[in-house]
Amino acid sequence: MNAFTIDALLATAAPENQALGAPDRISMTYRDLREQVDATVIALNGAGVGRGDRVAIVLPNGPEMASAFVAIGAGATTAPLNPAYRADEFRFYLDDLGARLLVVERGSDSDAVAVARELGMGIAELFVPEGAPAGRFELEIVEEPAASDALQTGRAQADDIALVLHTSGTTSRPKIVPLSQANVCASAAHIRASLALEPGDRCLNIMPLFHIHGLIAAVLSSLSAGASVHCMPGFNALKAFAWFDAIKPTWYTAVPTMHQAILGRAARNQASVDAMGLRFIRSSSSSLPPQIMTELEATFGCPVIEAYGMTEAAHQMASNPLPPAPRFPGCVGIAAGPEVAIMDEGTGSLLGIGEIGEIVIRGPNVTAGYENNPKANAEGFTDGWFRTGDQGTLDQAGYLRLTGRLKEIINRGGEKISPREVDEILLDHPAVAQVVTFAVPHAKLGEDVAAAVVLKEGQEADEKALRSFAAERLADFKVPRKVLFLEEIPKGATGKLQRIGLAEKLGLV
Repeated sequence: MNAFTIDALLATAAPENQALGAPDRISMTYRDLREQVDATVIALNGAGVGRGDRVAIVLPNGPEMASAFVAIGAGATTAPLNPAYRADEFRFYLDDLGARLLVVERGSDSDAVAVARELGMGIAELFVPEGAPAGRFELEIVEEPAASDALQTGRAQADDIALVLHTSGTTSRPKIVPLSQANVCASAAHIRASLALEPGDRCLNIMPLFHIHGLIAAVLSSLSAGASVHCMPGFNALKAFAWFDAIKPTWYTAVPTMHQAILGRAARNQASVDAMGLRFIRSSSSSLPPQIMTELEATFGCPVIEAYGMTEAAHQMASNPLPPAPRFPGCVGIAAGPEVAIMDEGTGSLLGIGEIGEIVIRGPNVTAGYENNPKANAEGFTDGWFRTGDQGTLDQAGYLRLTGRLKEIINRGGEKISPREVDEILLDHPAVAQVVTFAVPHAKLGEDVAAAVVLKEGQEADEKALRSFAAERLADFKVPRKVLFLEEIPKGATGKLQRIGLAEKLGLV
């Protein structure tokens, strides 16, 4: 039976079973986790934060980030943010989300703290009692949020928003994706079913926990099955095999660049590879090269399950099935939760087997719509179907293959980057007149960030100066790795600056 709230999702596991773990830490049981939820909801309600109120979470990867997401999400709306953001980025996201409370670790020097004070938000510090099991924390409200006139206490209900994330756009400001309790729980159940997760499974999480992939595919799907998830402090290829030895996971999920890094160190860690008991490996968030899938299966002696997800679907849309059903390199599998269809981009009519068009989905895991964005909702939904912006085709057996992306978003090894956001930062430089940020092919990441720049007349700047300027204002993964200086940027027939095909036009392909 599927749960419709995070609170209900945690209720069915055996109390003594492991829930959260980490290297060199005592594991948290489901009894511990439910007590953590109780204490957290009481602390939030006592500070005037309840159902529907937004709590921004800026914490490093690890079991406390996982338990904070779950415990806060049981009684309020979570808004996890990348700790690598700079002040300008925090200012935009915190203000846009209307967050009432910021949660950081005790002693944090994050720019988010100063920004939260500037915006008049409440601030809570999270700390871990000495000797506590992995995931156990206490919250201290150090600055009270403004009083709420409509405080709703207690546990969140199915229609309450559990999670809000921004999705990058290229023609407009980043969009807010609200995901209800029912959305995230449905997606967790879909992943649990696709992977046949059981209480004895142990997931090694190396994904960042401010992304939908790690939050839902690793954490919530495991908890939905009454299984355990062991959270590492971010990805580190040099430590990966020591983690495998310590945790003895039955599976892990990652983006292709992480898989490649692990493969690159497998030969020198043969004893660890030989001792592994992986039931499967999962890959998502970016296309997995067929050669990497083949090498992973040969090295680790288990199936590699590639899945297809996005934020608006609370992650999973399609997944290759486990054996004995067939799986195909370069294919994202069959519908794995929502319905999946192919739509004619122009007419909005559904297409037949083998025809290429826009991939569309509908189901209980799909967001009801973008927040305060009627234009995006009108463009993003047709006859109840959500339009993914990806292009693909379905075969007779229901297997989905992606043939291209309709959107201009840059997918750098699973990190999604809005070109417009980078444009706006570079345009703040006094020497820059015009800029277009675009994707360039990258052998390992799939895509990387480049920018074409036209300087103001009489002004000078070099690539190093512009990259340094961007690095002070953007997270590292968004900083262009290549800056080209042009007399004029190619334009389309209507005079608009063009991103699509720009790498090819400039001879970078």
